[in-house]
Amino acid sequence: MDITEKILCTKTHEYILKNDDGTYTIGLTDYAVEQLGDIVFLELPETGSNYSKGDAFGAVESVKAASEIYMPISGEVLEANTSLVDAPEKLNEDVYEAGWLVKIKATGDESEQNDLLEYADYKEEVE
Repeated sequence: MDITEKILCTKTHEYILKNDDGTYTIGLTDYAVEQLGDIVFLELPETGSNYSKGDAFGAVESVKAASEIYMPISGEVLEANTSLVDAPEKLNEDVYEAGWLVKIKATGDESEQNDLLEYADYKEEVE
């Protein structure tokens, strides 16, 4: 199954994927990475950090632009993909598999996901 059939996206170009164990994986959409171009810097949060929906939890810089990365739902960071901090260009190569940013445990309720878009709807909105 294509991962884009399972993810939800924000209007600020993050995606969220519910994992089998009930945790969530968060990253940037392929569209966001294409728009940024060559990524040269990535900042990710510490494990154990808590964020509310809409909080900036990281930053990404490319040769073209710098942007904050926002939390699609409230959660506690269980793991950050620190290998990307050392090699942010990997984000350009594989945004969904190797290019995930953080894994979180949700701390809000399911209604926080009501404004998230299915990938097909997201793609329609950005094209």
